[in-house]
Amino acid sequence: MSAGRRNWKGVILAGGSGTRLYPLTTTINKQLLPIYDKPMVYYPLTTLMLAGIREFVLVSSPQALPQFQTCLGDGSKWGIQIEYAAQPSPDGIAQALLVAEKYIAGHPTALILGDNLFYGTGFSTQIQRAVSRANGATIYAYPVLHPEAFGIVTLDGTGRVLSLEEKPKTPKSNLAVPGLYFYDEDALEIARGLKPSPRGELEITDLNLEYLKRGQLHAEMMGRGSAWLDGGTPQTLFEASQFVIVMEQRTGLKIACPEEVAYRMGFITQGELQKIIGGLRPSEYRDYLVRLDLM
Repeated sequence: MSAGRRNWKGVILAGGSGTRLYPLTTTINKQLLPIYDKPMVYYPLTTLMLAGIREFVLVSSPQALPQFQTCLGDGSKWGIQIEYAAQPSPDGIAQALLVAEKYIAGHPTALILGDNLFYGTGFSTQIQRAVSRANGATIYAYPVLHPEAFGIVTLDGTGRVLSLEEKPKTPKSNLAVPGLYFYDEDALEIARGLKPSPRGELEITDLNLEYLKRGQLHAEMMGRGSAWLDGGTPQTLFEASQFVIVMEQRTGLKIACPEEVAYRMGFITQGELQKIIGGLRPSEYRDYLVRLDLM
């Protein structure tokens, strides 16, 4: 399965100082902390792999990049390609596109935050629909209890985007915009023209607003059977781990296992999967891949 006819790129923004997770992040980037049985970065990576994307750029601080390279390598064992780009300082989500410019110029791009976890029946179909669109941008809408803490999208009865607001004091809806965005080839040019917000950042909402002005902003509603979590605080990191352990132990299926996703998406062959298994020491994770190989 491929991401349409165009050569999509995936950008994983795994920067930030992780101050809300101190002291956990004293020696390690937060996106390398575990969500139950896997590094946090596995979750956004496999989300974009499920969209059929095979070429990635991971954006993080210069100090953290060697840690990610040790964890992920060049991606070839999973049938993908991972490049690395240094973000000197965390100056906004939209800045990630500019940092990754030499890798994504001229290509449609999916941008995902490195601490976001997505799960749900039909979600892979939704993201594959996003990469099939010929132009414009696609965002997602997820109902939340406290919308004032999020970027908020307002939709009409047909699902058309009416407005976008960043952490409004009086929200027009309860639909938050998760950290997953799909853009056509114009995104880089739009990002270059953004002005820093009052907090000194290039806001992803401003980039999305430009697509809205052009009439090219699509929204996908995440259903009640979907989950969106993040690992940005000790509590949400713990909650995300709880969610994964419950789902995995109830179903016997792993969430965000790149070997399985690569195998099921046709990125690697059964023989290549067996080679990966052969290089692993005995563990529950290896046992799972052995069972997968026999399915």
